[in-house]
Amino acid sequence: MGQEVGLMSQKEAQRLGILERVLDKALAQADAARLLGLSVRQVKRLCRRLREQGASGLISRRRGQPSNRRIPLAQAEHFVELMRQHYPDFGPLLAHEYLKREHGLTCSVETLRSWMIAAGLWQAKQRRAKRTHPSRVRRPCLGELVQIDGSHHDWFEGRSSKCCLIAFIDDATSRVLQACFFEQETTQGYLSLLRELVQRQGAPLALYSDRHGIFTKPDPEDTKPTQFERALLQLSIEPICARSPQAKGRVERLFQTLQDRLCKTMRLQGIDNIEQANSWLTEYLREHNRRFAINAHDPQDMHRPWGGTARELADICSLHHQRQLSAQGACKFDGRILQLLPSQAHAPKARAMVNIAEHADGTLHLSYGGKTLAHRSFAVHDPQTKRQPPADHKTLNTRVDRLREAQRSKLLRLKSEIAFQDAQRQRGIYKPDTQPIGPLSPGAGSYGLRPSQPAPAPT
Repeated sequence: MGQEVGLMSQKEAQRLGILERVLDKALAQADAARLLGLSVRQVKRLCRRLREQGASGLISRRRGQPSNRRIPLAQAEHFVELMRQHYPDFGPLLAHEYLKREHGLTCSVETLRSWMIAAGLWQAKQRRAKRTHPSRVRRPCLGELVQIDGSHHDWFEGRSSKCCLIAFIDDATSRVLQACFFEQETTQGYLSLLRELVQRQGAPLALYSDRHGIFTKPDPEDTKPTQFERALLQLSIEPICARSPQAKGRVERLFQTLQDRLCKTMRLQGIDNIEQANSWLTEYLREHNRRFAINAHDPQDMHRPWGGTARELADICSLHHQRQLSAQGACKFDGRILQLLPSQAHAPKARAMVNIAEHADGTLHLSYGGKTLAHRSFAVHDPQTKRQPPADHKTLNTRVDRLREAQRSKLLRLKSEIAFQDAQRQRGIYKPDTQPIGPLSPGAGSYGLRPSQPAPAPT
């Protein structure tokens, strides 16, 4: 009997003690029913079972039996097979969302997790240790503080080259305000997203970023702002730089989520390049914000609406340069000569410094004293031949990848030409089969490789 009592649960052991007192006439059945939370009739049934079967009669007869609410094994195997075919590298939570939406799954996340562990599709992880430092409290209002950063990652999982996702996330609500894919992390990319944010929602009070050269200069004695700082000052937005990645953890955790969920979603959607991803990204962010964004503590929106024109905002969110006019009212910029058109009353005199706003699409806007200058552009040489700016750790790989692709294209062309010449030699052709139709232009040289003459036969 001692072994049988050892199989009891704590609740059943408590019942045994109270029912033994009832059988010993030390406790009334009504009092026992009140202590156990049962009816008097149920207490009578338990007492009768205790007399006939002993303590083992109080053990639940359902113990060791499958639950009546158990999901059929065939249904579980069906969803596990769907996991193997469509979502083999998904986590339980993300897989549950897709199976529920696309395939009608009705069980809980934990049930799916147990199926995945049993099938070897998921490995249980240890719980994270508790934080040793308190988290910073969120800002109370939307638009007070926006965290910005870029993430270099293989977003297309080898289907296209690596790129950078630049994102703006609100600190109060975790709402992704803007995001876009670029080939690399550049000032122009941040300015483009800043322009869209201000034009659509207004200017936030402050932007929180890291200490990259786009946002600040390493020399504290250099008071000239960067291009991005200059744009923020013109828009009355306070730039704040963090001293560690942990300080702007909200945007860092956003990229951790997107590197898991966004990559898998683009794979299922068949998105393989930056153009497709950017055209579809707005739809994804709408669902992402519905899933992860929260309400601000204070409902007031601190974004300040833009009161200027779209042209003025575009000029602010562009790259600004200065050039000195020549005596003929022209200046050189990026492989071009910019000539001011005549009959402009506000045109500056010779040797004056004019402002040039370079937009993302390559268009230029000249101004002097806040007034637009009409001009005509003349191409002098390819701007790609100019000296490239210094590269940092975020742009170095992109530049080297371009050089590698260019070298690979040259080698492929050379191999094709050599293969053609070898094929000609095998056919016994060692000279061009036709003469040029017309005379060659002066200075035009031969192109490609010429088949070598066969070696003379030994005498």
